Amino acid sequence: MRLGTRTSNDFIQKMNSENEKIQKKFLEKIQSITNPITIKVMLGDATVTEQKTFDPLTVQRYYEDFQKKLKEWAVQGVSFSHNEDLRRIFTKFEIKEGNYLISGHLSVQFHVLLFYKPDQKVIEYQKNLVDTIELTASKEHQISDMSDQFVLDKLREKGYKDLDHQRLFEIFFKDDKLRDQILTEIEEKSDVNIKELEKRKNEIIKHLDNLLVETYQTSPVLIDDTRLVTGEEGCLCTIDIEFVKNKIKEGLFDPRKIPEPIKNKISFRIREILESL
Repeated sequence: MRLGTRTSNDFIQKMNSENEKIQKKFLEKIQSITNPITIKVMLGDATVTEQKTFDPLTVQRYYEDFQKKLKEWAVQGVSFSHNEDLRRIFTKFEIKEGNYLISGHLSVQFHVLLFYKPDQKVIEYQKNLVDTIELTASKEHQISDMSDQFVLDKLREKGYKDLDHQRLFEIFFKDDKLRDQILTEIEEKSDVNIKELEKRKNEIIKHLDNLLVETYQTSPVLIDDTRLVTGEEGCLCTIDIEFVKNKIKEGLFDPRKIPEPIKNKISFRIREILESL
């Protein structure tokens, strides 16, 4: 049973009220620690602009401090999920009182935007990359123009006759050594090494990647599991109470059957979450 679910049971209503306090406090804390700061970044066209961001490590440290206060609880630790530009930092915790398991889940979901550092090297590397790509394309076109006739001549030298495009494909497909040999000779006849150009391009891209900076954006709103899964920014704070029978968890149970001493312990644990936040 997830706290917050509508019910006529007095005990669950009381826990729902405590759950609202927990959610409100959690949201206030996350809003505080993700309050964005402004930094300077560079766009792909070399324009320097300002971008707002926060430090995800502040969320991690907050979770870690929270976990330390739950001394008797089983805590999962701080976990991170990465899905392209979508990130999530979350923690889970649980404790059993009698036959009832109390579990909680705190999560902050945010988007990542990539920019360049405001560094002159970015412009230099971009220019070098464009020049390298254009040179590579030019040389590949040059090699392509000369390669068809060159391949035919080479294959005829090796005794192949009656060659057409299908026959060329079959020969190249079956004979890796011959294909590599001819391609190498074609590159040697050109005035530039395509492999070296490709290597240079990859090195420039690597340099540019090293100049990237991540910025992080989230929204100080509570979301549910569905909105979390669909990738919305925000905070998730859920608490569940389950009945455990023969090691099987049951979310649907009759709260009227919870013994009074267990109700008191559950109430204590819910307050403990609130105080630990």
